Amino acid sequence: MPEMTRRGRLFCTSRPYRGLARAAVLPWALQGETLTGHVLEIGSGSGAMAAALLDLFPQVQHLVATDYDERMVAAATTSLQRYGDRAVVERADATSLRFENNTFDAVCSFAMLHHVLRWEDALREAVRVLKPGGRLLGYDILGNRAMLALHGDKDDTRMIRPGELTQCLTRLPVDFRVHQLPTAIAGRFVVTKRAT
Repeated sequence: MPEMTRRGRLFCTSRPYRGLARAAVLPWALQGETLTGHVLEIGSGSGAMAAALLDLFPQVQHLVATDYDERMVAAATTSLQRYGDRAVVERADATSLRFENNTFDAVCSFAMLHHVLRWEDALREAVRVLKPGGRLLGYDILGNRAMLALHGDKDDTRMIRPGELTQCLTRLPVDFRVHQLPTAIAGRFVVTKRAT
């Protein structure tokens, strides 16, 4: 699993990104859904979205923020210190999570899947660690020419093509809604794990 590019790290740790994440991106991605209980965020980057989630949802008892890039883990650890025991930051490979089956009430993924070359495996893992009835919420940018140009080196990303997310989710034990922006820049999703 590749680490984030230097340009990506600078963007994700910037003050403008944090403000944009809190004010616009997070509300759009959550689609009115609320979070409670134990939450996992995969690909937390600098912790901007995790901090916004903890502020927005005081009923979240515990949030585990994960990232593969050690520099992002360090940045998120600093960002989330003020939440004390409500937040912990760990280094993790989203395609092979250390958590038990049926652990979390919710899993969040905000524009990180395209950084995972085997993003289908990351989705399977996210569903595996969800409790029955738990939700996977998030969004990702889609593979079109503009987004490929923005992300530069294609060797460290694997963009989701329109329709691929739906195909992958159809093979998992979930019910889901996928909404793609008309411009095909991004797609957001709400996935609910079926009771077994």
